[in-house]
Amino acid sequence: MWTRLRGGKVYDPNANATGTVRDLWICNGVIAQPSPGLIPDHDIDVHGCIVMAGAIDMHTHIGGGKVNLARMLLPEFQHARLAPAERWEERQKLGPVPSTYATGCRYAELGYTACFEPAVLPVNARQSHLEMADTPFLDTGGYAMLGNEDYLLQCIADKRPQAEINDLVAWTLQSTQCLGIKVVNAAGINAFKFNQRSLDVHEPNQHYGVTPAQVLGTLCTALEDLDVPHPLHVHSSNLGMPGNIESTLATIEATAPHRVHLTHVQFHAYGAEGVHGMSSAAARIAEAVNANPRLSIDVGQVVFGQTVTISGDTMFQFRQCGVAKPHKPCIVDIELEGGCGVVPFRYEQKQFVNALQWTIGLEILLLVKDPWRVFLTTDHPNGGSFTSYPHLIALLMDRSYRERILAELHPDAVASSQLKGIDREYTLEEIAILTRAAPAKILGIKNLGHLGVDAQADITVYRPNSNIESMFACPHLVLKRGKVIVRDGVIVDWVSGGTHTVRPQWERKGVERLRGYMEQHHTLAMEQFVISDEELELRIGSPLTIHPLLHTRRS
Repeated sequence: MWTRLRGGKVYDPNANATGTVRDLWICNGVIAQPSPGLIPDHDIDVHGCIVMAGAIDMHTHIGGGKVNLARMLLPEFQHARLAPAERWEERQKLGPVPSTYATGCRYAELGYTACFEPAVLPVNARQSHLEMADTPFLDTGGYAMLGNEDYLLQCIADKRPQAEINDLVAWTLQSTQCLGIKVVNAAGINAFKFNQRSLDVHEPNQHYGVTPAQVLGTLCTALEDLDVPHPLHVHSSNLGMPGNIESTLATIEATAPHRVHLTHVQFHAYGAEGVHGMSSAAARIAEAVNANPRLSIDVGQVVFGQTVTISGDTMFQFRQCGVAKPHKPCIVDIELEGGCGVVPFRYEQKQFVNALQWTIGLEILLLVKDPWRVFLTTDHPNGGSFTSYPHLIALLMDRSYRERILAELHPDAVASSQLKGIDREYTLEEIAILTRAAPAKILGIKNLGHLGVDAQADITVYRPNSNIESMFACPHLVLKRGKVIVRDGVIVDWVSGGTHTVRPQWERKGVERLRGYMEQHHTLAMEQFVISDEELELRIGSPLTIHPLLHTRRS
């Protein structure tokens, strides 16, 4: 069966197609090259419309223990309402952490077809995959958390061979069916359990004598040795603290010369100047990114309104408990290998710190020159809901719109912001890079994020509209694997997604010490950690796509 999307203006940065009018042909769920004179079985006229690949959210908390805790903690925000809503303020009424069903529906209605969970605790990976598989319409994947485990820290302290660490990382990726490795406050969550209340980049964990810099360097090396496409996904030290720009820059220096991805950098881009003891360091972050091709970032943009912060950084979340809104925070641990904090929070326009956070995220997005190395995220739900993306795209594309909102903020935040002086406005091509092509590229996913031959036919079609927010909030059509699933903002058909992963090799002898450790200290045997291909595809119900490694040097 052949389907043709006829006459649309295609924005596909991988093909250097900027508003090029051309037809797209689809066969068996992928984009294909038709033979001359072929008559399509289905012909869809999209003349005058803007056509992009399905959007990708590379960092969004949609599955796992923290998400479920937030849902249980805030039942008053679990609204069943799923009617289409054009403005992001209306969609926010769905609540900060929607159900799996509502999450899939809302993402699809916005033209998103793939989302990646950035904090899969290995001991809890099975639950994460179950929830992601239960989220309709979306292809998914996860980043397994490492960097605070007693076993890993002891290996680094004992100066175990790098090859042994490599085998641990490869085994973790394969066992959890994940796409990358995430480190949260390296060695700091572990240090918190020994009553350290902060841990800077070159400060030793008092129990193991290991610094965050050592952990980051070891894991970066492992991923490069294993040829894993996505670089180490780093949640830096001192999240949310005034003056933490110095820790962030030290993290960048400590990971040289490796590729590294810094996540939700808005929360790590604070100076300590000014009458409030906090200032924007967005320019320093942007300067570092612009000067380092090995570096990529996602922003973690703040949006105003009610949300809930969920993080494995228990050190930070414990500090935040006093400002919870509503006041019912929750701090938990799992198997003593990794914890989390769930703290409800509300960002206010007239509150200085919140207003400054809002400006910092936008400053970073506008000051980083290369759209292939900066990504639009809210760290959902930490900075706000993913439902705000159309609003944020409008802010990036329309200077006058963002300056109108800027004028409504806390006056001290407005006075200290560089935002008013930035005249850059994103183009449609840059939006296509930011939300499609670049996420697929950095994750090493070859069949998403573009509209070339053999790409999965995940396609979003927009009717042009001078109101940018409305245009991106209500796509004319969304196709998933060639099937129309959304028409004018309304779900019209149903399809499930699949799981994306990589498969680096590991040596059995390299993880034998780990087996003995787990038998002694864990409630789960080593084999019980492992999620097999059969379990993922047949029992969990998520078709598996294994993506190639960069060079496949290891056999």
